[in-house]
Amino acid sequence: MSSLLDGKKLAVIGDPIEHSLSPLIQQAMLDELGIPCIYGRIHVPAGTVGTWLPGTPDLNLAGFNATMPHKTDLVPLMDTLSDDARMYRAVNTVVIRDGLFHGHNTDGAGFVRSLHDEGIDPKGKRITVYGAGGAARSVVLKLAAEDAGRITVCCRTPAKAEELVQASSNVRVVAIDSSEFERTLAETELFINCTPLGMQGVPSQFSSFDFLDILPPFSPVCDLIYRPLKTKLLEEAGKRGHQTMNGLGMLIHQAILALEQFASMPLDAALMMAAVQKKLVPVLEKSL
Repeated sequence: MSSLLDGKKLAVIGDPIEHSLSPLIQQAMLDELGIPCIYGRIHVPAGTVGTWLPGTPDLNLAGFNATMPHKTDLVPLMDTLSDDARMYRAVNTVVIRDGLFHGHNTDGAGFVRSLHDEGIDPKGKRITVYGAGGAARSVVLKLAAEDAGRITVCCRTPAKAEELVQASSNVRVVAIDSSEFERTLAETELFINCTPLGMQGVPSQFSSFDFLDILPPFSPVCDLIYRPLKTKLLEEAGKRGHQTMNGLGMLIHQAILALEQFASMPLDAALMMAAVQKKLVPVLEKSL
């Protein structure tokens, strides 16, 4: 397959970067498509992306993905920004074309695609988002743009999430230790964990899973974590009969959307998903 990427390179930048799964994911798709392009890792120290960016033409890069801590730093450095990148004020995909830098963000759209894969339509649903960090921002704002019903962000410090309330009229914030949190759970039609609680290598865990008993039995429980593939939260939710999903679908779909931008062509999402899972799932299972 002839492509704009033939003979070019792609990469992911970050600090740290050695554990990024992007090279495995993107190379699996490039190989499946028969595109002769190498995808690698580049360590760009925190705070230096502005001085690194002008040297990218010498690296023969057609573009790159960005992980922490560069997503927000890239925004003012772009020649153009997609609507989502502007909305989240974060860039995870940069296409380099004719010497210009085009910033995109595929996180939110990748999450919505992963919901639809599981038969979950967020439109009109009352959604509870646990956590108010960067991951929550992209999820909340994209769900609001997709006409979700009332979205409640639950966190320990509500003041930190007030910006989300200002960004969308159907978003509100409640404190986790409040009675309003319990009332919110009782009406929830989709619960999403956007914190690192339960992630491999993170010592923190939910102090209790009793809050799951308040959720309606038909309410799906989603965890953005994919290491491990089944967190304690999903295990406990499954015991209570809830539909569960991890963050693997979001991880792969945001990568598919990024490659579509790099290659300037639509991709068969099901074909790409299968190619990536074949390579990725054994690695994730082995890492446990």
